[in-house]
Amino acid sequence: MNIVVYPGTFDPITNGHFDLIERAARIFDKVVVAVAASPGKKPTLDLDTRVELARDVTGELGNVEVIGFSSLLTELLDQQGARIILRGLRAVSDFEYELQLANMNRAQAPHVESLFLTPAVENSYISATIVREIARLGGDVSRLVHPRVADALRAHYASDQRPGQ
Repeated sequence: MNIVVYPGTFDPITNGHFDLIERAARIFDKVVVAVAASPGKKPTLDLDTRVELARDVTGELGNVEVIGFSSLLTELLDQQGARIILRGLRAVSDFEYELQLANMNRAQAPHVESLFLTPAVENSYISATIVREIARLGGDVSRLVHPRVADALRAHYASDQRPGQ
């Protein structure tokens, strides 16, 4: 079976992420969306919520599995029987960081390859960071994320508002 792992924090999963997942699902027998715990990044949404949202968004794709993880990515690939890591490139500015990651992963596991896809033009400007900021400030993110994700962000930031802020 030809398996690809698409790792990320997915805080939150965006239409750009979904674009890559949907396209990968047409190329590979199985796509594992691996939601990283990433405590060092201090995600806005907890791991369980991010996994649940990713499952909601990808639910109609029969060959996509969503899991949470907190191990080394190369260990996760071995556990999943995968040899390919999927990463997205939105702009040239992403390339240097992604190249470093690819080389580090290859140094740890020489049998692992990294595959880079670019999102569709209409998703090329979307980042989870920008989506979080717009949502935090009460803006409309409905064109950037799945409706379930927009609802979750609205609820998160509404509960985050305290008197006097």
